[in-house]
Amino acid sequence: MSHIVEIKTEIRDPVAIRAACQRLTLPEPVFGEVKLFTTSATGWAVKLPEWKYPVVCDVNTAKIAYDNYEGRWGDPKHLDGFLQGYAVEKAKLEARKKGHSVFEQPLTDGSIKLTIRVGGVA
Repeated sequence: MSHIVEIKTEIRDPVAIRAACQRLTLPEPVFGEVKLFTTSATGWAVKLPEWKYPVVCDVNTAKIAYDNYEGRWGDPKHLDGFLQGYAVEKAKLEARKKGHSVFEQPLTDGSIKLTIRVGGVA
């Protein structure tokens, strides 16, 4: 039996943040307080390609802080890619914790299809 699931991503898992960074060949995320132009934020700082300031993920609130100056200091497509990578890695981690196997297939439109086999070997 097949099921289609839509996921609203909340960034709450440092392990999945790290896995998403590895997946996208980004630098290792760093926890701490980070300056964002005129403000600061505390959480897991992720440095996206060509972004002036990092994206800061607060895993306690699931909020993301960043300043890309309406795209002038960082292309939103890189943030979208990180969020997608996080969602895929988190889904894989949770499925494997339950003993399910996961098959990943990139689609031509840039989305990713995950097939999770219940009870399968990871």
